[in-house]
Amino acid sequence: MANTFKNEVFNGSNITASTDMNVYTVGSSTTTVIIGLVLANTSSSQITASIKLNAGSIVYLAKDIPIPTGSSFEYMGGNKIVMETGNSLIVQASAANSLDTVASIMEIT
Repeated sequence: MANTFKNEVFNGSNITASTDMNVYTVGSSTTTVIIGLVLANTSSSQITASIKLNAGSIVYLAKDIPIPTGSSFEYMGGNKIVMETGNSLIVQASAANSLDTVASIMEIT
């Protein structure tokens, strides 16, 4: 089994407000461990952001996190999330074109 470390980068400059945006989906025959997750507010006002996991059903990992102008939010804080084939990591922002996301992951194939 090979372990591959990656950064999945989601440029939020073309997102719609309050719409689920897929950051990463686990490929076939793969297990993924999320080891870091940073959300950055790129707008000129405070926004809120939500993080969701789709693992057969969609659940919130965090809901309506306030992120001030020019700030970022680190979600993981030393925790890890294990994802299986077909699972997706989703983000949502309260304002359009306002949220960049970087997920640091380890894929196990």
